Amino acid sequence: MADQTHPFFDMHAHGLVRVATATPATRTADVAFNTAGVLAEAARAHEANVDLVVYPELTLSSYAIDDLHLQHAMLDRVEQAIAEIVEASDDFTPVLVLGAPLRRGDKLHNCALVIAGGELLGVVPKSYLPNYREFYEKRYFAHGRGCEDTWIAVNGEEVPFGTDLVFAAANLPGFTFGIEICEDFWAPLPPGNMAALAGAHILCNLSASPITIGRADDRHLHCRSSSSRAICAYVYSASGHGESTTDLAWDGQGVIYELGDLLAESVRFELEPALNIVDVDTDRIAAERMRNQTFADAAEAHGAPAESYRRIVFEHACSAGDIGLIRPVRRFPFVPNNVKTLDEDCYEAFNIQVDALMRRIQATRAKALVIGISGGLDSTHALIVAAKACDRLGLPRTTIRGYTMPGFGTSDETKANAWKLMESFGITAEEIDIRPAAEKMLADMGHPYSQGEAHYDVTFENVQAGLRTDYLFRLAGLHGGFVIGTGDLSELALGWCTYGVGDQMSHYGVNAGVPKTLIRYLIRWTIQTGQFDAACAEVLQAVHDTVISPELVPAGEDGAIQSTEDMIGPYELNDFFLHHTVRFGQRPSKIAFLAWHAWKDREAGEWPVDFPEDTRNEYDLPTIAHWLENFCRRFFGFSQFKRSALPNGPKVSSGGALSPRGDWRAPSDAVADVWIEELRESLPQDAFPARD
Repeated sequence: MADQTHPFFDMHAHGLVRVATATPATRTADVAFNTAGVLAEAARAHEANVDLVVYPELTLSSYAIDDLHLQHAMLDRVEQAIAEIVEASDDFTPVLVLGAPLRRGDKLHNCALVIAGGELLGVVPKSYLPNYREFYEKRYFAHGRGCEDTWIAVNGEEVPFGTDLVFAAANLPGFTFGIEICEDFWAPLPPGNMAALAGAHILCNLSASPITIGRADDRHLHCRSSSSRAICAYVYSASGHGESTTDLAWDGQGVIYELGDLLAESVRFELEPALNIVDVDTDRIAAERMRNQTFADAAEAHGAPAESYRRIVFEHACSAGDIGLIRPVRRFPFVPNNVKTLDEDCYEAFNIQVDALMRRIQATRAKALVIGISGGLDSTHALIVAAKACDRLGLPRTTIRGYTMPGFGTSDETKANAWKLMESFGITAEEIDIRPAAEKMLADMGHPYSQGEAHYDVTFENVQAGLRTDYLFRLAGLHGGFVIGTGDLSELALGWCTYGVGDQMSHYGVNAGVPKTLIRYLIRWTIQTGQFDAACAEVLQAVHDTVISPELVPAGEDGAIQSTEDMIGPYELNDFFLHHTVRFGQRPSKIAFLAWHAWKDREAGEWPVDFPEDTRNEYDLPTIAHWLENFCRRFFGFSQFKRSALPNGPKVSSGGALSPRGDWRAPSDAVADVWIEELRESLPQDAFPARD
């Protein structure tokens, strides 16, 4: 792209905030050394365009100094260090959240300080003080519970103090954060949850947390739970090398979660200082809270903390322009790409379909399962699901009646694959040539094709699609069974199905909740994990490698066949658009921004496990913009009437489904103008080279 100064390329414009956990250079009770460590990491964070840095608990004094916390010389030196950091912060863009012991009246508190732009914005005390096993915090500190609407004097300046503080950037609407300290998130009712209910999109945890076997996993558990339950990003920073090892050891674990997803984790037991940086999506968090009425109900039930919490507003000196994106963006949001969970995820997706179909077989007491077998991805996967359902119910596979129905565009390859599939699975297999019936119908209609013209319009295609479904419904009646739909979630999103007596309709749609990319990957997973014998796997591989085509138009003189993706766009892009549209309601420009970062470089980022090298694609912004506009036009503009009349079928992915009885409800007569206008107005002009 030529114009990368355009606001589109600034991640902040899309609700993203760059956060970091810091493991600074630390030395026990050495305030000057610790202050230098804080400033060194602040400078590094500044260079990395970080917006928010979270340091460990009691950063300035260090944590494991026991009664030294009660020494006035120590406490005086800490306040002096705070003044030094506040003054230095005027040269840094990041907001610094660091720990220090502070006196308030005759009490000493374990505190988190928020510093930005040459100001100490506020101080949050620790609510829960551990005093068991190796911990003795009540010996030194007073708890902060009940400290609300109060102030504290630091270096002669009165600043907000209490557990009722939420910090918000005036110039970045999503950049709002609350704070809890170590033990607080181990409590049954963590105070950070109240900050989230008060509007904080990010929760920061300053922690010491000495390391013992298994504790790192416990921290992950609590961080993941907190980010999921409070619908937020959770930034956790624990003390590292340099703390006293008199009786304990420290690993410097820093983790950042968002809505239950681990975004980034530091290297533990590092000797050198480290920053763990990632971009969190506050726009996504806000959208999820808006959808989740339980979150709003909980806020109301707990006294509407947004009304009582003090909102500390500041001007954030963020870095503008294209600063890149430091965030894992999955190219295939519906496809598992974690080798550790791959088998489990595929097992669940497959068995959701199988179990749902089994229940429908039991409820209808079907004598036959009727499937149209094309030799393509969708019907192949439906056949696999049906075969498994029969096996588990103790029914012979001959209960499945598979019909291959060649039309005008059917290739020898797919027809051969269809027969090989049916034979390898041992089902009842038949062939019905629909061409004579189609020719009769086209002639009765006076279609130009019947006059010898190569006129391959929508009617020409739909006559074939309709005949196939019509045959299947009548065959189901003849044999006392029902039709298993093969159409998938991606086709429903794009309206790429023939309405009524066509592939939009069936008695039960087992694939309706499964996107095309997941179906392709499930078939690949089936092959790679040896779910079937070698002969069957060979046929499945042939199906997997076949170009996706409706095969309704005869091949051209050059042998080229009708390609679905040439007409509606790559399914891998469309599924990306679908996920971010349905699951999070993202603006088209935001989806384009994420897609560009995910797909612009095939060598960058992670791919699903064992994804073939030769099919790893990349797309520039004009290509993404073109197909995203097409997606918006199809999804919002004219496809809803097909989804509104969907047959039953199971939801498979948390990414969503399109059934009007499930995730997605929309009018059939809406227009797509709002989405297309937002896309065109928000992207640089050269992303749409063909427009006037």
